[in-house]
Amino acid sequence: MYAFRSLSDSGIYEDMLREFVQNGHSVYAVSPIEKREGEKTHVAESFAGFALLRVKTGDLQKTGFLKKGIATLRVPTQFTKAIKKNFRNVKFDLLLYSTPPITLYDTVRYFKRRDAAQTFLLLKDIFPQNAIDIGVLRKSGWRGVLYKYFRKKERELYRISDHIGCMSRANVAYVLANNPDVAPEKMAVVPNSITPINVTLSDGEKAAMRDKYGIPQDKTVFVYGGNLGKPQDIPFVIRCLQSQQGNTQAFFVIAGDGTEYCRLQEYVNTADPQNVLLLQRLPRADFDTMLAACDVGMLFLDHRFTIPNYPSRLLSYMQAGLPVLACTDTNTDVGTDIENGGFGWWCESGDVSAFAACVQKICNEVRADKGQRAKAYLYERFTAADGYKKITEKIGENK
Repeated sequence: MYAFRSLSDSGIYEDMLREFVQNGHSVYAVSPIEKREGEKTHVAESFAGFALLRVKTGDLQKTGFLKKGIATLRVPTQFTKAIKKNFRNVKFDLLLYSTPPITLYDTVRYFKRRDAAQTFLLLKDIFPQNAIDIGVLRKSGWRGVLYKYFRKKERELYRISDHIGCMSRANVAYVLANNPDVAPEKMAVVPNSITPINVTLSDGEKAAMRDKYGIPQDKTVFVYGGNLGKPQDIPFVIRCLQSQQGNTQAFFVIAGDGTEYCRLQEYVNTADPQNVLLLQRLPRADFDTMLAACDVGMLFLDHRFTIPNYPSRLLSYMQAGLPVLACTDTNTDVGTDIENGGFGWWCESGDVSAFAACVQKICNEVRADKGQRAKAYLYERFTAADGYKKITEKIGENK
């Protein structure tokens, strides 16, 4: 579950809500504070047109499966109680919420009934099927009991949502194919989006940034930034890096954190690859600047996925003017969009030789045009202003 800290931050949720505020709406945002942070529920920001309520929850990220599951189940009760207490005089016209978690159904149902509000789900995560795909859940045994419970909550959330905004066309098709009770007219394509900022570096700044992190000046630098968990299939990422140990043209930067970070750390400590730099999660501003000093962004998704993920990390690469190498399953359309948009390359995840062939091809290619197309495609398809327009136009259909 996304931890929203301030409207002044950058990200797919902060940027979208700023669009609502800037267009004259009064916005009340609710975000978790995980138990490990040691803070109580409180209103973290409040000014004309905006208030942010941070609600104390259990630990929802970077924790064990059982602990995360229990914390997730408790979220709706915690959120409902906190909203009723801190926003007691607010009547909501629109409830805008995202997955994960799907357990927000109870909170959405309560305020929809109380205020006769419209409900709009931003579907960022198709759970529990994604957990089935990578073996976190099963359809039998005790994990099967959990699967059936979460699947029931998923159906309920779809049913109570007046509108469902999906990240891509493949997501819309998947939801309709696997949920025949969902009305097609509910569906809309509302991609991940940001308010782009200028992170372009001069040649001198780029060289200085590479020096700062120990990145070679004379190699093609591939960078991955973001979550390092089971969805990224870290064992495959490691095999890809192993295949490149003798490649003197390429250098790989992995920057992030997550439940599988320790696997990468063990590989780097044991094998000591000379063309790999592993960084734990950087502050957002530092990360964006570091990206702009690299040459190619990378996406990784487990080859077992049957649901069409669409990683938001893509937007950071495009903002930095980087072409993208996507190593994904065959069900997501992110690779198709990258190739059709002319700003990158795709290979099927799980195929190390295909990855190696792409890397070699990229090292031998002139990439400037692809980088320019990446940035142009971002401004054409993935701005928060366009996302706001899609949401409000969809809501307007009910008036």
